[in-house]
Amino acid sequence: MEIIAEFGTVFFILAIVFGIYLAWGIGANDVANAMGTVVGSGAITVKQAIIIAAIFEFAGAFIAGGAVTKTIRKGIINPESITGSPEVLVFGMLAAMLAAAIWLMIASWQGWPVSTTHTIIGGLVGFAVVAIGVSAVNWGKIGHIVASWLVSPLIGGALAFGLMVSIQNLILRTERPFENAQKWGPMYVFLVGWIVSLVTMFKGLKHLKLDFGPVTTLIMSILFGLALAYVGKRMINRIQVDEEADREFHFASVEKAFAPMMIFTACAMAFAHGSNDVANGIGPLAAVVSLVQSGGELGQSAALPLWILALGGVGIVIGLVTLGYRVMRTIGNDITDLTPTRGYCATLAAAITVVLASKTGLPVSTTQIAVGAVMGVGFTSGLAAVDLRVVRDVVVSWLITLPAGAIMAILFYFALKGMFGISCPVCN
Repeated sequence: MEIIAEFGTVFFILAIVFGIYLAWGIGANDVANAMGTVVGSGAITVKQAIIIAAIFEFAGAFIAGGAVTKTIRKGIINPESITGSPEVLVFGMLAAMLAAAIWLMIASWQGWPVSTTHTIIGGLVGFAVVAIGVSAVNWGKIGHIVASWLVSPLIGGALAFGLMVSIQNLILRTERPFENAQKWGPMYVFLVGWIVSLVTMFKGLKHLKLDFGPVTTLIMSILFGLALAYVGKRMINRIQVDEEADREFHFASVEKAFAPMMIFTACAMAFAHGSNDVANGIGPLAAVVSLVQSGGELGQSAALPLWILALGGVGIVIGLVTLGYRVMRTIGNDITDLTPTRGYCATLAAAITVVLASKTGLPVSTTQIAVGAVMGVGFTSGLAAVDLRVVRDVVVSWLITLPAGAIMAILFYFALKGMFGISCPVCN
């Protein structure tokens, strides 16, 4: 307790600096892979993606990302044995944030789409093993995370594959594909509006004192979807057949009809990602701030203040602008060729999977869902349409994320401990 009182201001400043760095990494990697399908399909430019992400990622984090965040990441570690030494947890959270931020920077530079959440969890596991003991780690939860490396891309890929097949049967393989695109397009836009509103209301807007029941949520999300479908229908009806382009590529006009629909999916994915992942990514910052402000009281949960959400929102936009193009290139171009119809299916499938995970508690990763969804739409054109070498490199990056976060967090934990000249019985 005395250490928290003496160095509280320093811990507070370090937490903010590391939190901004981590938010930058989230923008450069997580947000980039969420927007990669939209950019890769050619529906919008990188500049437009940055503008959409700046608005909707920030809105998602600030409006719908304020749910209570577990101080101990999703039950990964048990801190009971260090209740008398809260500085151990402060060092651990700071180490986990710095480790996650550096790994995200390395992965983003290489163009690897990795999981922010898994990186932080790896950092917490590493710190817990050396500071508390092996028994402090919930290894069953770690097993669930490892399983998610298979579950996440499978669910996202299966949904994307199904959506793409439906578009092929309802639109692309019909005698009048453009007319059918105008006919069925509003239904696909409805799905976008329905999903994004479900994401928001299922999570609940507790910090805004709004909490809807399941029936109200369903009705409101359907109404929002219908309203968006009406707007989408008007936009699609403005698209004219381009006969010259159709001679070069039979479905050129159809793809043009799906291009404005991709704007809706870009907004939906950015908002969903902001509300689900950004707040989780900066959760350790909230934990350190809570410990410092409480004088070292070790609570099991810490509210996520709005200023922290705002900090995260600004950081992710900067990360996307400065380094996000590398990961967007991997997701949008390198795995398989994306068109607006394919990109639409991949993005919508990812958003749907996020909703299913939120309701069922499946241990999934937004990053891995996005990669699986892109592979799913690629497989509709055959195995050769997917660059399996790129997929191999991505999977390897997933496998080393947890241990990389753990090793770096261990090093940073001991470095921080040494900087403050602290030697606690629990740590030795």
